[in-house]
Order: sequence, then structure tokens, then C-alpha cells
Amino acid sequence: MRTKHEIGTRERIVRAMSRLMQRQGYEATGLKQISQEAQATLGSVYHFFPGGKTELTIEAVRHGDREFADHLRAALERVDDPGQAIIACADDLAEGLRESGWLDGCPITTTALESAGRVPDIQRATEEAFANWRGLVSDKLRRSGFPEDVAGDLAHTVINTLEGAEMSAQVSQSETPLRLAGRHLARLVDSYR
Repeated sequence: MRTKHEIGTRERIVRAMSRLMQRQGYEATGLKQISQEAQATLGSVYHFFPGGKTELTIEAVRHGDREFADHLRAALERVDDPGQAIIACADDLAEGLRESGWLDGCPITTTALESAGRVPDIQRATEEAFANWRGLVSDKLRRSGFPEDVAGDLAHTVINTLEGAEMSAQVSQSETPLRLAGRHLARLVDSYR
């Protein structure tokens, strides 16, 4: 893994924005704070993102999408049985959230809520991220023999439930909501076999 100084300035800015959005949302994150967090000048932020905060936010949402997709994909591929793979994913999310001191929940949820109906380009980027994650779950289910329509519907339910459970876990500072969600989602998936 590359260190902060081996990563280019543009990537440091995107990662800083992604991390700040994850912890405090879009509205509460200012360009000056982003430049300080990224150890970059404010001029660099404007150089790489002439569209300002909106352009940077869209790229940070895409970064969060890729980052979470990598974790989701790894959990889903680690276990053959789809229900057990979903449990593994929920357990990974619970452990990661606890290890972050309950700060690092979903990388895009707060921004998705803040932008809904207000900033169409950001809203579109967040919906693309959710669609990507649903696609990963749906692919796992289809490869496990589930019909296309069932896999798609279950994928929606899995992602929606994990998102809600992650928020609940963060608020309660407890792994329980995610671990319960994983177990119940596995039962739901198994009921369609």
C-alpha cells in the first residue's frame, strides 16, 4: 500500500474529501478543510477540480463506491454460500465500524441524504454507487442459482438493510445491529432456495 506522500496530490484530495464526507457529510465539509486534510494547497484543489466542491464530491463518491465495492466483493467471494457470505459482509462492516471508533460508516450515506433532491449530479453519483453494490450482491446470488428477478430484489433488500443496520450500529455504538441484520438476511436468502 502506498503512503500518503507516494499518492499524488489529486488522489490525496479525493481521499480526504471521501473520508470527511464519511464522517461529517457534504454540507459540513469545506474546501479549506479538505486542502488541509489532504496536505495540499487550496489552489491545488481548484486546479484539479475546477468545478469546485460539487465536482470533487462526485469524484469522492466514486472513490467511496470503489472502496466499499472492494470490501463487499471480498466478503462475498470469501464464502461460497450466499447467505453465509452476507453474514461475513455484515460482520466485516461491524468490525470495521468498531475499529474506527464508530466514525467510519458508509462512505456516501450522509452525502446521499444531503444531496437528494438538491444536487442532482451528486444524487446521481450516489445512486450509481448503490446500484453498483446491489449489482455485486445480485451477481453473487445469480451465480448461486437464484433467478434474475429474485436476485435483483434480494440485492436491494440486502444493501438497504445493511445500510440501515450500519447507521443504527454507528448511532448505538454497537455491532449488534449489523450482526443481527446479517443473520436475518441470510435466513431470508436461504428461504428463496
